[in-house]
Amino acid sequence: MTTETTLTNARIVLADEVVDGSILIRDGRIADVSAGASRTGEDMAGDYVIPGLVELHTDHLEGHYAPRPKVRWNPIASVLAHDAQVATAGITTVFDALRVGLYTDGDTTPQDMRKLADAIEDSVRKDRLRADHFIHLRCEVSAPDCREAFDLFQDDDRVKLASLMDHAPGQRQFASFEAYAVYYMGKMKMSEEQFRVYCEKRMAQSAANSAPNRAAISAACHQRGIVLASHDDATTAHVEEAIAQGIRVAEFPTTVEAARASKEAGLGVLMGAPNMVRGGSHSGNVSARELAENGLLDILSSDYIPFSMIQSAFFLGEVVDAISLPQAVAMVSKTPAEAVGLTDRGVIEPGRRADLVRVRVDEHVPVVRMVWREGRRVA
Repeated sequence: MTTETTLTNARIVLADEVVDGSILIRDGRIADVSAGASRTGEDMAGDYVIPGLVELHTDHLEGHYAPRPKVRWNPIASVLAHDAQVATAGITTVFDALRVGLYTDGDTTPQDMRKLADAIEDSVRKDRLRADHFIHLRCEVSAPDCREAFDLFQDDDRVKLASLMDHAPGQRQFASFEAYAVYYMGKMKMSEEQFRVYCEKRMAQSAANSAPNRAAISAACHQRGIVLASHDDATTAHVEEAIAQGIRVAEFPTTVEAARASKEAGLGVLMGAPNMVRGGSHSGNVSARELAENGLLDILSSDYIPFSMIQSAFFLGEVVDAISLPQAVAMVSKTPAEAVGLTDRGVIEPGRRADLVRVRVDEHVPVVRMVWREGRRVA
């Protein structure tokens, strides 16, 4: 049986303009977009309607599962809590980032990550979830167990994205030892001697493991059709390595130099929405706003604050004159969807999935009022 819904009296954010009009939804797809109000339908009262957001990199799920050291929450309950928060932030497609490659001083294990993946997949099968969930493997290539942990996901079709990262001191995100010391000594409550020993260990692991793990995991991803991302590139040499490995997304480049080289090579440049909203990186690297001002930003990700994604989309046009609202919205919908090959969503036009968000802006803050996934109200 055909089901139809009309959303009328809306400010519709299309790919290249904002129009006052109506959207006809039929059987979960957008059937028509028309200017002017419809005589029938659900009145949006002049609120914006934008495409559902597509989130490629969120670390948010782990915080629900392991909220305190040595504390573990039920994995299904953790997934449901995470799902509720991302959906009410306007995210209708989410790539849940799970760590692959853990250090012996870490609190979680590869088996914990597998439990979360199983909980995601069980929840998808049983229709528990509001958003459409995929898995993003964050591969810490400097870790000794990286490939072993990666193999826990070798038969998992929900894995659609993998990022190659090295968080050892002196590498990429923490090329500055001073910034690394501030971050980790504060986070892990280490003395200077403990920190010195820790750094020596991490640097030795990186030297031994990073190159072979990058090569092995990138080859496995190409064989399985998993999109590859490179994390925290800082130099043109890093970008050249990424290109050679078939990388398609440049996640959180730490310098203008790396962002420009990635952009020129055709990679999708992704930055954190919290960085955009705050006006700078928490680890002292390049500002997302600076990249946007220089035309070097393609995709925004919520990273560790789900609501920051929609907040940054409406904030960006206020702080960068050259970026319109449709262009900013594309950074959280159309462009990330295309980067991972999801061509059925991310923009409001006939034939696309009716993944939609009703938004009202109040004192410069977007208020999410309704969310639809494939035409079904989910928030």
